[in-house]
Parts: sequence; C-alpha cells; structure tokens
Amino acid sequence: MLIEFSIGNYRSFKEQVTFSMVAADLVAKDKKLDENNVFEIDDDLKLLKSGAIYGANASGKSNLATALGFMRWFMINSSKETQSTEKIDVERFKLSTETEAKPSFFEIVFLMNGKRYRYGFEATRDKVISEWLFYVPKSKETKLFERKLNKISVSKTYKADGIQQKTRHNALFLSVSAQFNVQIAEKILDWLANRVKLVSGLDDSGYKGYTISCLTNNKNKNEIFQLLKKLDLGFGDVKVEESEITADSFPKELPDEIKKYIIKNGMTKVTSVQTMHQKFNIEGNPVSTEIFDLDNQESEGTQKVFALAGPLIDTLKNGKVLIIDEFDARIHPLLSRAIVE
Repeated sequence: MLIEFSIGNYRSFKEQVTFSMVAADLVAKDKKLDENNVFEIDDDLKLLKSGAIYGANASGKSNLATALGFMRWFMINSSKETQSTEKIDVERFKLSTETEAKPSFFEIVFLMNGKRYRYGFEATRDKVISEWLFYVPKSKETKLFERKLNKISVSKTYKADGIQQKTRHNALFLSVSAQFNVQIAEKILDWLANRVKLVSGLDDSGYKGYTISCLTNNKNKNEIFQLLKKLDLGFGDVKVEESEITADSFPKELPDEIKKYIIKNGMTKVTSVQTMHQKFNIEGNPVSTEIFDLDNQESEGTQKVFALAGPLIDTLKNGKVLIIDEFDARIHPLLSRAIVE
C-alpha cells in the first residue's frame, strides 16, 4: 500500500517534509533483504513493506505522526456541526520569516481499489485556503475537485454538485461530501479511518485495550499468542480474565459518587491479564507454574509488546498501514528487530 505524505509549515517544520513508502533506488549487499522488504504493484511501482525514520531529538520525527494524525482527524471530522466555530488546529512555524505567514500544507498520495489518489489541503487557523483531489483512472492524473477558498470546481465523476454551498470556510469539502453520501469521499474516509493506524510507543493504554478485546472475542487470538511466543518474553501462556464489580467489592477509599457513576454507566467488569511462568528447582527442572499479573509484575517492555500485539497482527493479516511513534521506547533492540522481521 502506497502512502506518500507531505506536510509543510506544521509544528516545528521549517522545510517541507516528505515521507514516502516508495522503494528507494538503493541496492543492499544482501539481495534477499531487498526481495523480502519490497513488493511490486506493477512494472513501474515497487513499495516497501516497512520503513523507519531516524533523526536527532527535536528534528521533527514525532511531528510527522502528529501531523498525519491531525490530517486524518480533520478530514473525518471537520464537517461536523460541533466544529463550526472551532479554530483549525494548525500551528505556523514561528522561527522563520519565510513561513510564519504561510498556511500549513498537507498532502497524501495513496492507492485505493487499484487506483492512485492524491489529496491535500492548505489551511490557516481560521479557514481552508485550498483543497484538491486527483486520481489516475487509467494512465493520466484527472481532477475530481479543486478548491480555492470558497470557489470549488467539481468533476462529473465526483457527483457532488450543490454541496459547494454547504461547505463552511473552516471545513473540508471532502468531509462535507462524505456527509452528503458522495461515494468517492465516503470510500476515502473509510479507507483512511480503518486502514491507516497511528499509535504512540510511549502511551500504550489505548491499543492494549484493543489487544485484550481481540483475545476475549477470539479475534486473531491464535495469531496473537503465536507472536508473543515467538518473541520469547519469558512466559509460556497468557490468560485473560473478566470479573464482575459489585458495590461490596469497591475499595473502601473510593468516593461514593465515583461508585455510583461506575454502576450507573455499566462499568461493572474488570479485565486482568495474567502470564504463566515456569518455576524451576535447583537442578533446573520445571516443578510448577507461577502466575504473574501483567500490569504489576511484568516489565514495561513486556507490557508494551503485549499492547502492540493486537495492532501488529491486524496490520499484517489485513494489509493495513501501522505507524508507531517512539517504536523503540521501552523495548530491547532485539525485540524491536524481531517485530520488524
């Protein structure tokens, strides 16, 4: 899957930055490495299965993920009425006279259903300055729509006549089009929402819940177990248990209003993850099994790998794109290597 993502003048970026998953014209000494990490779309396009961004502190690595996350959020949500009076959450680069007055620039090139699309927009805090969507139906790039401030020209293929007048100055035409059931816009936003995932390597609470839900709902359960065993984290098995909370089982120090809120909102289940470890005698022979609590007795690295397991399997199994910021944080280099492999 091709993703070329360009941003300019966004959160500490002095120059435009382009991140492309297109294979670079580099040949490794080990040709098997090239073959393993590259796949062909057609005769003209080869894509990398994985890529890494390296750089010094404060060089903008995390901002690339942040900007892509904002772009996706804005594309999906800008048409909502709750955003009608909100400022657009872009930030000009303040340390250059060349860029401080320029709008922020975002563009993404991607493949969807065998066709190549190029979508982008420019925006300030107050309004969308320009917006465009092109695609390649056969061999030549063709316009689907193009916007300059409030003037929006739309092709017949896009089928969105009349929606121009319904687009606010601080909303994206693509987002409004999807709201009014324009099929191309709906498919693009569905693709972006469900096929491209961003996670933080510093805060794993969100995707840990996803991994747990996969295990409890038997979604990719076997594959997740196989991945955890292959990474050799020191335990032989994982057990997920759900227990009911009752008014009597709350900690005594928990305020009554919190207890009432939990019960009122149906938050009456607690999920715990346990890992199974073998205990050995002095001769080195296994004699029994010890149960560890994942959150309290396993290392932070093990906790992170467990949290990543669900998104990793989902990505590999379903051909999605997974972007992990601070991937190596709290993980041993050999574990990082094994996951990439």
